[in-house]
Amino acid sequence: MHRGLAMGTVRSSTFRSAKASMSFTDRDVDYLDQVHAPVDAVLAEMLAAGRKEGIPIVSPASGRLLRVLVLALAPKRVLEIGTAIGFSTLWMASALPAGGRIDTIDPDRARTDRARRYWLRAGVTDRVRVTNEPALRVIPRLAPGIEFAFIDALKPEYTAYLEALLPKMAPGGVITVDNVLWSGRIAAGEHDEDTDALRAFDQRFLHEEQLEATIVPVGDGLGIGVVRPHA
Repeated sequence: MHRGLAMGTVRSSTFRSAKASMSFTDRDVDYLDQVHAPVDAVLAEMLAAGRKEGIPIVSPASGRLLRVLVLALAPKRVLEIGTAIGFSTLWMASALPAGGRIDTIDPDRARTDRARRYWLRAGVTDRVRVTNEPALRVIPRLAPGIEFAFIDALKPEYTAYLEALLPKMAPGGVITVDNVLWSGRIAAGEHDEDTDALRAFDQRFLHEEQLEATIVPVGDGLGIGVVRPHA
């Protein structure tokens, strides 16, 4: 923006026009799916299983963004809250630097056992450690210095995850969060336990003083926050 143009002087019509020009359509999503390199065989199998069985996993677009972030940041310590069948775990594990490791938390042992079989086939089992307990019991026990975190678990607990996680993060670390747009239900003003919890979380996340945060309209909405240096 030009220095002489104060933000408050920009007309709302300008923003409406920009908003309209940046709207994504199903055709855009299909195009991006086609132009990206195909996912590998294990990821493709996991994606098909998740969709067929209604297992909550990230979109391929969100998975690609997580992978790019991990590649760019090269974190040695990654924490994932919510494993399911390990789809997002695999996206991140495939991008870890030498010596990097993901600690992933999920109390559902049947799903994490299934995830381990996928990771074995993908060759990343040595980079992942699973804890089968509720996340809010595990996070307080973790040592500080987490460099990258991904939250995708119980929606009513999102704010509690954030509060428990912040003191464990390294300065400059990144917290990412899935489902923060919730298929448009938040913006539409719908009300149920999950939607209301996510609406409150979005406000907290975007206004948290310890974070420089934004929400990217990828997949079901991906929150990305950089941890400010501790005071």
